[in-house]
Amino acid sequence: MNLIPAIYAINLKDYMLPCLNKQLLGVDCPGCGMQRSVDLLLHGQFLAAFQMYPAIYTILPLFALIIGNKIFNLKVDNRLITGLGIATVALILINYIFKFIH
Repeated sequence: MNLIPAIYAINLKDYMLPCLNKQLLGVDCPGCGMQRSVDLLLHGQFLAAFQMYPAIYTILPLFALIIGNKIFNLKVDNRLITGLGIATVALILINYIFKFIH
C-alpha cells in the first residue's frame, strides 16, 4: 500500500488555523510555524520543516511517548519525557527569540 499519493492529496494548507496573536497584535506567537512545519514533514521536506519550526522534531516524539505512556500503558521512563519536554521548550524559546532578532 503506497501512502505517498494520499499524503500529497491532503492539502493541510486549506485547514490551517490563523494565528490570533499575529492577527491582533502583529507579532508571531511561540507556536507560529508549527502547522506549516507538519505540512512540510508530510511532504518529505525535512530540512524546510526544521527551518520553519525547529521544535517539531522534539514535539512529535514527546507527544508519541506521552500518548503511549497514558493510553497504551507503555512504561516509558519519565526522565526521557522530561528531557524531551525541556528540549522542546528550549527550542521553542530559542526559535521565538531568534525571530525577533532577525
